[in-house]
Amino acid sequence: MDESGAEMDLLVRAMTLESEGVLSVILEAPDGGPLPPWEQGAHLELELGGRLRHYSLCGTPGDSSRYRIAVLREPDSRGGSAHVHEVLRPGHLITARGPRNRFPLVAAERYLFIAGGIGITPLLPMIAAVEAAGIPWRLAYGGRRRASMAFQAELAAYGQAATLLPEDECGRMDLDTLLGTPQAGTAVYCCGPEGLLSAVESVCAAWPEGSLHVERFAAAPRAEVDADDERDFEVVCRQSDVRVTVPRDLPIIDALEEVGVWVASACREGICGSCETKVVEGEPDHRDSLLTPEERASGATMMPCVSRSLSDRLVLDL
Repeated sequence: MDESGAEMDLLVRAMTLESEGVLSVILEAPDGGPLPPWEQGAHLELELGGRLRHYSLCGTPGDSSRYRIAVLREPDSRGGSAHVHEVLRPGHLITARGPRNRFPLVAAERYLFIAGGIGITPLLPMIAAVEAAGIPWRLAYGGRRRASMAFQAELAAYGQAATLLPEDECGRMDLDTLLGTPQAGTAVYCCGPEGLLSAVESVCAAWPEGSLHVERFAAAPRAEVDADDERDFEVVCRQSDVRVTVPRDLPIIDALEEVGVWVASACREGICGSCETKVVEGEPDHRDSLLTPEERASGATMMPCVSRSLSDRLVLDL
């Protein structure tokens, strides 16, 4: 399957406890055939207990026989991680879409990887690729406790390039030391909890534009919008020739569904990219946590699950 969003069934072949609270899951085609290809940074959308959830692929891109994901047992799970840890078992079939990639590995002279907790998952294939290419890199991997940090054996094979920083032993990650001096030619990749991402973004503000690449598991904090400042606007769907007035208190994607226009979606928080839609005309009011500043400025696409319109009329390629 490709970026089109078509569905496929996957067989759960094996599950392994990688650390306290982290299960890795091996997925294969039910008939044993080859799986769609993917590249570093890609994720799968899985249907788990009636919910759609996104998980980073953390296996080997060149291995078409299987996918690997890893899932953290979240105490406040909305259903995805609880389903994996409590219900999912080898032999089960699950529905998937993907792989999709909104976190690609770009070419650089050197790399600095920063992971927090389960944020290590999308970085593992990147590290393997960079190491194989002989490009300089280093990893700072933080977690609450050493016992909760997954894939330690894999990372140990890289020697001193991979540094584990359990908070109960080392304190909080020293981002000023890691990032205090901007380095041209270095790509910084970061994935983890919002506190880490926000702190890294703040310290990297002085780095050359385009140096930092982040992937979020939750929406970034957004400035509060006064309800009185919201307004109605019209959305025109070019392909289906449907028009709808979007009320000030309703997301675009919900307004579209009410008139029979379905848009693929999963997170409804502007972080997964599954609803990304081409903008034909109008000026989007971007409120997602995924598009880069350059992508926002271009106005070529938008996430209708959270974003709105700055113009009275918005024409979408739907």
